[in-house]
Amino acid sequence: MFRTHTCGSLTAKNIGETVTLAGWVQKIRNKGFVIWVDLRDRYGITQLVFDTERTDASVLENAKSLGREFVVQIKGTVIERESKNLLMPTGEIELLVSELTLLNASKTPPFTIEDKTDGGEDLRMKYRYLDIRRNPVKQNLIFRSQVAMAVRNYLSGEGFIEIETPYLIKSTPEGARDFVVPSRMNEGQFYALPQSPQTFKQLLMVGGMDKYFQIVRCFRDEDLRADRQPEFTQIDCEMAFVEQEDILNAFEGLTRHILEHTKGVELEKFPRMTYDQAMRKYGNDKPDIRFGMAFGELTEVAQGFGFPVFDGQELVVGIAVPNGAEMTRKEIDELTEWVKRSQVGAKGLVWVRYQADGTLKSSVDKFYNTETLQKWAEKTAAKTGDMILIMAGNADKTRSQLSDLRMELAKRLGLRNPEIFAPLWVVDFPLLEWDEESGRYHAMHHPFTSPKPEDIPMLETNPGKVRANAYDLVLNGNEIGGGSIRIHDKSTQQRMFKLLGFSDEQAKAQFGFLMDAFEYGAPPHGGIAFGFDRLVSILGGQETIRDFIAFPKNNSGRDIMIDAPATISEEQLDELNIALTLKVKK
Repeated sequence: MFRTHTCGSLTAKNIGETVTLAGWVQKIRNKGFVIWVDLRDRYGITQLVFDTERTDASVLENAKSLGREFVVQIKGTVIERESKNLLMPTGEIELLVSELTLLNASKTPPFTIEDKTDGGEDLRMKYRYLDIRRNPVKQNLIFRSQVAMAVRNYLSGEGFIEIETPYLIKSTPEGARDFVVPSRMNEGQFYALPQSPQTFKQLLMVGGMDKYFQIVRCFRDEDLRADRQPEFTQIDCEMAFVEQEDILNAFEGLTRHILEHTKGVELEKFPRMTYDQAMRKYGNDKPDIRFGMAFGELTEVAQGFGFPVFDGQELVVGIAVPNGAEMTRKEIDELTEWVKRSQVGAKGLVWVRYQADGTLKSSVDKFYNTETLQKWAEKTAAKTGDMILIMAGNADKTRSQLSDLRMELAKRLGLRNPEIFAPLWVVDFPLLEWDEESGRYHAMHHPFTSPKPEDIPMLETNPGKVRANAYDLVLNGNEIGGGSIRIHDKSTQQRMFKLLGFSDEQAKAQFGFLMDAFEYGAPPHGGIAFGFDRLVSILGGQETIRDFIAFPKNNSGRDIMIDAPATISEEQLDELNIALTLKVKK
C-alpha cells in the first residue's frame, strides 16, 4: 500500500500508531537541527517532523533535499504536537518520520499553490492541473460531484431512467451556431455536436420511456462570458403523460432536494410569476427576489404637471431604495453617470428623498407638490428613510435600464447575499418573438414548445400574442432551468414550422424523423433542462462558472493548457476531403 491513512485523517486518537502517508510537499521549514514539512493530499495536510535526535541521518539528509510539490511517501509514528493548531483537523498531532521515499521530484511551480495565490487567471488556466491542487478549486470540483450525486439519487428514486443520447447529430438552423464535425466516410457531409438532446428526449417519450434524465455535455459555438462556455453540462429531463403542473412539482422537488442535501437549506413552496408580471415588476424575466425594490409605475401620477422629461413618455417608473435617503448628492450624481453609460443608455435620474421626519424632498420640487410626491411613494412602496429613483422613456427600454440600476444598487448595498436562496418560477412566456432583421418570427424557446391550448386559435390571426406552455426556474436572479410542454401532434408542429418560416421541404429535411414519429402515437410530454454549471456555481456562492469546471476554456474559447483549437495536418484534411482556404480579412 502507498498509504494507510490520508493526510486529513490523523487525530490525537492515532497517537502512538505507525502509519504510512503519501502526497505533495506543501511547505518546508528547516531550522537546521529540525525540519518540519507540511504534506498535502486531497483530504488535508499533516505536519511531518525530522530532527537530529530521533531521525536516522540518511532520512534527515533526504528531507533536506525536498522541494515544494515533490511527491513523497513517508512512514512514521504519530506523536503529540507541541505547538497545536486547532484550526486544522490534524493540528493536534505530527508525524515523526522514520522512512522517506521520493516518488517524484517537481520543478518550482509557476505560482504558489495556496488558497490565496499569486497566479493570474491565464497562468492558472495554463497550468490547470496545478491550480486544481489549491483548496478553492479542489473544493469546487468536489462540491460539483456532490450536486451531481444528489441529482442522480433523487431522480432515480422518483423512477427516472438515465439514458445517453448521441453526440454526433444533425445540424439545425434554430438557436446558436453549431460546432460541426466532418464525416470521413460520407464525403462533403457533417455531423453537429448537440446544443441539447431535445429531439432525442422527445423520441424517448414516443418510445415509452416516460421518465428520462441525463447529466449531459452540450455544445454551442457562441461568444463567451463569465457564465458561458462552448461546452457545458445540462441536467436534461423529460416526462410523458404530464401537464405543466406535474413538471413544476417534480423539479421543484428536485431543487429542494439539492438545496437540502448540499447546503442544508430547507425551502417552502416556490413562488410563481408570469413573464408579463416579471417584466412589469422587475424589468427582466429572471428577477432576483432576495430583496425588494419592485417597480412602481408612475405614468398616471407624474404626467400633466408641465415637467417635459416625463410628459409624453410611454412610461414613467421608479423604485424605492431602502435607507437611500442617506445618499449624498455626490452618490446620486455617481449613480446618474452610471445609468448614462452606453451599457445602460439612460438619459438620467429623478430622485425623491423620503426624509426621516416624513417630509419629501425631490430634484423636481419646482413641478410637483408634496401631495403628488406622496402618491409616488405609495406607488413604489417607499418608507421613511428611503430614496425613490425614477426613469422615463420607451416602456421596454426604460424597464430594462431600471432593472440594471436595481441590480447595481443591490450589489452596492450588499443585498445579494450568496447564502440566501430565493427560487422563482416564471411562466407564460411569449411563444414567438419578431426579428426585424430577418423579417420573421423566431421561437422564444425552441420550435417544439407547445402554445397554451387556449391561445392556439391565435396562431393564424395574432401569433405575437400567443403564450407558450413554457416555464423557467430562476434562482437568485439567474435562470438555472427552463423547459416546456412539447407539441406532440404532427399538424400543430407543421403550423409552428410554417410560422417560423420553414417551407414544407425544409421542415421535412431538418425534422422529418420527428414528424414521422408523431404519427405513431406520441404521448403528451414535457420537460426541463437545468444549466448544471450555473446551478453549481450559484449554490457555491459565485456567479462565475469557470472555477467549477475542471478544465474550462478562456473568453476566446481556447484551452490554453493544451493549446486548442489547433490546426490539423494536410493528411487529415485529405482524409476528410476538406480543402482548407484561409480568408484574409482586409
